[in-house]
Amino acid sequence: MESVIEVSKDMMWQQMESVIEVSKVQKKFNKFQALDNVSFKVKKGEFFGCFGPNGAGKTTLIRILTGQLPRTGGHVRVLGIDPSKNPVDVKKRIGIVPESESPPSFLTGWEYLYFVAHIRQLPNIESKIKHWLEFFDMTGRESTICKDLSKGMRQKLMLSAALIHEPELLILDEPLINLDPIYQRRVKDHLRGYAKKMTVFMCTHILEAAEKLCGNSVILNKGKIVGRGKIAQLRAKESENLEDIFLRLVE
Repeated sequence: MESVIEVSKDMMWQQMESVIEVSKVQKKFNKFQALDNVSFKVKKGEFFGCFGPNGAGKTTLIRILTGQLPRTGGHVRVLGIDPSKNPVDVKKRIGIVPESESPPSFLTGWEYLYFVAHIRQLPNIESKIKHWLEFFDMTGRESTICKDLSKGMRQKLMLSAALIHEPELLILDEPLINLDPIYQRRVKDHLRGYAKKMTVFMCTHILEAAEKLCGNSVILNKGKIVGRGKIAQLRAKESENLEDIFLRLVE
């Protein structure tokens, strides 16, 4: 009976063109409950936001979505694939910007992007690398090894690596961190256009940017969803912005 129910759920999700499906997900680390009964769906073409204070479970959720971490319970599908069973298949089709990971310190920026593009078997590798180096104004620094780059430059490389193959789904954990206002604006504009044809799932603490970018969203606190929906639906009064909503729900 249980397997029949699961088949019907999968059929329903496919009909809705959901790119991410999370149903009653649990994650425990020994006795610590990092995620508790988390459920939501991200439809194709959405710019979906996930917000919460430090320790809310956002990064744990992303690691489950990208197959880096097994869940304790519940069901997850990313592009119709269970990431815990087929993490490589998921990673082939998505772009990921993790919160704290940096490019390999012993490679130059150009070598890192070439390595990513080669692994993904992309055509016209050099022209794609040139495009992203120019987009982030890194021309002239592509021969510098990554350990000698600033945090902002390394973040630009991580974003370039996530975008170079134009994935159908971007999963971003604090993508604007370490970027100055000029490049925050440039990345926001690109992501806004990108979400018109692809799908973006973003966790961030930069609520002002999130309010302008995101459609549907969930707010996590202590591993539980405490708010969900469009920003307008989450407002208790007309004057509330996303920061007000966030503070009200998590405090």
